Amino acid sequence: MSLFLKTYEEWLHQHIAKERNARRRELLERGLSHGTVAFLRSCWYPAVGNLDHLYPEWEIRDVHNSIRYLDLAYMPGGVKGCIEIQDYRSHARDIGVTRFKDLCKKHSMLALDDWTCLYVAYLSIMEEPEFCKQLVLAFIGKFISTPLSSDLDWAEAETLRYARRVLHSFAAGDLAGHLRLSDRHTRRVLHGLVERNLLTVASGNQRYRTYKLRWDGDS
Repeated sequence: MSLFLKTYEEWLHQHIAKERNARRRELLERGLSHGTVAFLRSCWYPAVGNLDHLYPEWEIRDVHNSIRYLDLAYMPGGVKGCIEIQDYRSHARDIGVTRFKDLCKKHSMLALDDWTCLYVAYLSIMEEPEFCKQLVLAFIGKFISTPLSSDLDWAEAETLRYARRVLHSFAAGDLAGHLRLSDRHTRRVLHGLVERNLLTVASGNQRYRTYKLRWDGDS
């Protein structure tokens, strides 16, 4: 079993086990669409390395209180990201007028409700996976509160670039090797960025162990 498949099955099982909504649980147990799984396998997972903060078949209600489901919701720190996989056959060539109008309503509702949306064509997943990986990283970057202001020194700026690339928590020792600085100097850089709310502590209480980027919505 591939690492992705193992991660995917554990991730989906966790969502099924936690779900109390009968309709969403039924959708999850039925399995995600071929396009969604292909996107996760070929684009998201290779670019990010995990499926954290992703919620499949996420239920929302529109202005008429009708229930709708998003292919994937991405919600780190309480922010609202939506990923929809567009299949050519159902979304372009063979779509009926009623379905087309409904999709337009759905997209408008998401925008008005402050969702940041990423629409990915299934054909792009199959034919342009590298481009889709770039889209994924740019999409994630919309939620990262780490502007590289001019008052950062080189070590601080490179630390934030490093954190953006790895997209998961990291230890001071990992960063020290990347920056080629001593552990002591590296920890001073990290503590300074935490104090400026550009990084946040991922683990450790009295002694910080790992760090991560600060997301919009992190307290």
